[in-house]
Amino acid sequence: MKKIYSRLSVAAVAAGIAALALTGCVQQTGTGAAPADGAYKIAFLMPDLASTRYEQQDKPLFVAEMKKLCPKCKVIYSNANASADQQQQQANSAIAQGVNAIVIDAVDSKGAASIVNSANAAKIPIIAYDRPIPDKKADYYVSFDNEGIGQKIAQSLMDKLDTDAPGGEILIVNGSPTDAAAGLIKKGIHNAVDKSDHKILAEFDTPDWKPQNAQDWVSGQITQFGSKITGVVAANDGTGGGTIAAFKAAGVTTVPPVTGNDAEVAAAQRIIAGDQYNTISKPIKIVADAAAKVAYSLAKGDKVAAKTKLYNTPSELFTPDVVTIDNIKAILFDSKIMTASEVCTADYAAACATAGIQ
Repeated sequence: MKKIYSRLSVAAVAAGIAALALTGCVQQTGTGAAPADGAYKIAFLMPDLASTRYEQQDKPLFVAEMKKLCPKCKVIYSNANASADQQQQQANSAIAQGVNAIVIDAVDSKGAASIVNSANAAKIPIIAYDRPIPDKKADYYVSFDNEGIGQKIAQSLMDKLDTDAPGGEILIVNGSPTDAAAGLIKKGIHNAVDKSDHKILAEFDTPDWKPQNAQDWVSGQITQFGSKITGVVAANDGTGGGTIAAFKAAGVTTVPPVTGNDAEVAAAQRIIAGDQYNTISKPIKIVADAAAKVAYSLAKGDKVAAKTKLYNTPSELFTPDVVTIDNIKAILFDSKIMTASEVCTADYAAACATAGIQ
């Protein structure tokens, strides 16, 4: 099996973020005069609770970086719980409170165009975070390379199936149809799958990224295709977990390899236990820190340079690693992204020991 490694140097990335320079600069002036005491207000609007990362990682990491950059700054945090209408209300509230910048991970990438319009009208810089806003140019976009993520997880699985199940047939479980990032991941998945020898039995776009929606759909496919399913490309760890749950509920003793993305603790446990084949290591601190730096700079009216553009938006896109049982210790544990104490609970202690994780 071909192993895919694109080790992300956190130190190098941090240096790059600090420099914030290569091509194209962005400058935006926040609403009204700068606070006399430097107490800028930054809105941080996250999309849902189905993915545990937003409450457990993105929020605390963003808040911590803002505190380091600007001790007097205030982060106004909201989570829309997968409701585009609720996110619109949260954005309106932030604007009404006179925030100096908005960082948004959109529930509905198309619908978020109206939020960009509202921010523009109020002369508040807006940063798209993790998910792009294709139909309306934000001031900046910070994310991992989502198309690259889709291609990496799928290619990793195709390589495995080339060895273990030549000519095997697969399912594809994509992310939310309202999420432009999910669309990029889907494109990347097809970049790998469509040129392989593996037939797609069926494909599904998972509403709201909800694991239960993925589980329900996969259950139906198991009933229809049974043992013909030799692997599943799932777009993130939540849909991957739902997929695995469907196979176990159906009484399948050996779950076919299932992909993931986000490197959630539960996904690491499933990989160590042999239930999930891969995930993507996305050190959220990298994008959270970058977004905080950009938001603080734009709130102050400073120029911010970008290395690339996506959807005509100045962007910073980071390249993450594929994680399998072969490299999970090095990528997630030796690097301190995760600790054995949080992953190797009683149910996984023996598997952790076998993997050398202690």
